Amino acid sequence: MKELFRRAPKAFTPGEQTRDQDTPDNMWVKCPSCGDLTYHKQLRDNLKVCKCGHHMRLSAVEWQGLFDSESFSEEDGDIAPLDPLNFVSPKDNYAQKLRDSQLQTGLYDAMISGKASIMGQAVQVTVTEFDFIGGSMGSVFGEKIARAAERAYERRVPLLTINASGGARMHEGVLALMQLPKVNLTLARLGTIGMPHISLMTDPCYGGVLASYASVADIIIAEPGARIGFAGRRVIEQTIRQKLPANFQSAEFMLEHGMIDMVVPRGDLRSTLGRLFKLYTMRDADASPLPTDV
Repeated sequence: MKELFRRAPKAFTPGEQTRDQDTPDNMWVKCPSCGDLTYHKQLRDNLKVCKCGHHMRLSAVEWQGLFDSESFSEEDGDIAPLDPLNFVSPKDNYAQKLRDSQLQTGLYDAMISGKASIMGQAVQVTVTEFDFIGGSMGSVFGEKIARAAERAYERRVPLLTINASGGARMHEGVLALMQLPKVNLTLARLGTIGMPHISLMTDPCYGGVLASYASVADIIIAEPGARIGFAGRRVIEQTIRQKLPANFQSAEFMLEHGMIDMVVPRGDLRSTLGRLFKLYTMRDADASPLPTDV
């Protein structure tokens, strides 16, 4: 296992470099949906939701605003990926790509995990950073989710995963694909004690992440307009040689076809999650004693 990931040297501190630190105070942000310009501070105060309703992407660090103030505590933050296959192609050097992504995002890998609380309810959380190689799922990514699920089991708390990914990390080959069943096995163990896994899908959520743990949750929530699917729209159209509906693979389309449970605007997420966690807590208060192991 030591060839898959390692304890990272303290060359930099995760989270110390964020993209907003170098943003000047007079920066205006153009909405990719309506084209309007919004003052970046106003947009940040509105959780990066444009007045037209378009939900812009949040970084993994920015998602901490969803939790109760100062309640988030990171765990496994010092695990960093290696290059077990020595992956090199004419256009891609994995070792260099890792380093570039680490310097860009201030994270060791595409996943932040830890414990937090939402509306006073303790919860185990994992958050994906899409800007780290497309939020792809490699050995460290899968290990962090598996450990988060195990801690949720031990602590008897719900697990919340916030997902934005392009799928498995091709640079790690079968080692990345192995993470899919590993994570699902730990989630199945969590289910034996009645603790929920709530999956929040943000834009975009594709590939093996969707096909594995993100779509087998007890409750699946998506943000408005989030693109959700296994293969991309263009690939599907080329395969079936048909034109797909304009809203195909949108969160609303998936809700209409029964693939997710609800579409919740970002501003309502805290209250929605708080209610859901409270319902599970109330149920467990009246339940019989839980098993200590399986």
